Amino acid sequence: MLLAIDSGNTNIVFAVFGDDGEILGEWRSSTNSNRTADEIGVWLTQLMTLNNLKRDDVSASIVATVVPATLFSLKTLCRKYFDCDPLVVGEKGVKLGLNVLLDRPEEVGADRLVNAISAFETYGGPLIIVDFGTATTFDVIDENGNYAGGIIAPGINLSLEALHQAAAKLPRVGIGQPKSVIGKDTVSAMQSGIFWGYTSLIEGLVKRIQDEFGARMDVIATGGLAPLFADSMACIKCSDSELTLRGLLAIHRRNRAS
Repeated sequence: MLLAIDSGNTNIVFAVFGDDGEILGEWRSSTNSNRTADEIGVWLTQLMTLNNLKRDDVSASIVATVVPATLFSLKTLCRKYFDCDPLVVGEKGVKLGLNVLLDRPEEVGADRLVNAISAFETYGGPLIIVDFGTATTFDVIDENGNYAGGIIAPGINLSLEALHQAAAKLPRVGIGQPKSVIGKDTVSAMQSGIFWGYTSLIEGLVKRIQDEFGARMDVIATGGLAPLFADSMACIKCSDSELTLRGLLAIHRRNRAS
């Protein structure tokens, strides 16, 4: 079995894959760079037991992180609790199977490269990946599967929190699709600004990317809020919640084969 770990700015996702590529268990923890390998190990092995999974059955592991401070604990976790040395996306010698067509390829986040590999393998290209994470990112993949560039915008929850903190009379609100664009009270006005504002941002940037790229491109959404926004926009082909995990599996298989 393979243990795949996706460490983001907000959450860390742990998943165990069977030899046939099926996800046998998936768990999410808040990202905390102060958590030790032992703390994570006890938590994770208990959850695996609830799914009738044994840690001794894990024979390989792979890690992608955009938070360097978590890497030591995650490496130690794999070595101490699962007796395997993890592949780390971005480290020397780890084959990704795509070209990064940027001036500074090393600056691209590991999660974005993993998503690019997974999306091209599943949907082909050219395409745009919209990831609703701590930041809202747009990744452009060309017809050959190369990473051609992207866009980074503030994440939706980040924008909501900044709005609440900067304005004394504005409360924290939940994210949802308002019934109308024009709000009739403070909460509905804020919800409309966030939901329809980001809808317009996404539709506008997708069109600009396609115009600049010079071709029609499928748009794949991923991340926690992807289903909510994908249902309201015709430009998004589908929402794919397992995109990153499948990308980690694909990278593991490519490196195992080589």
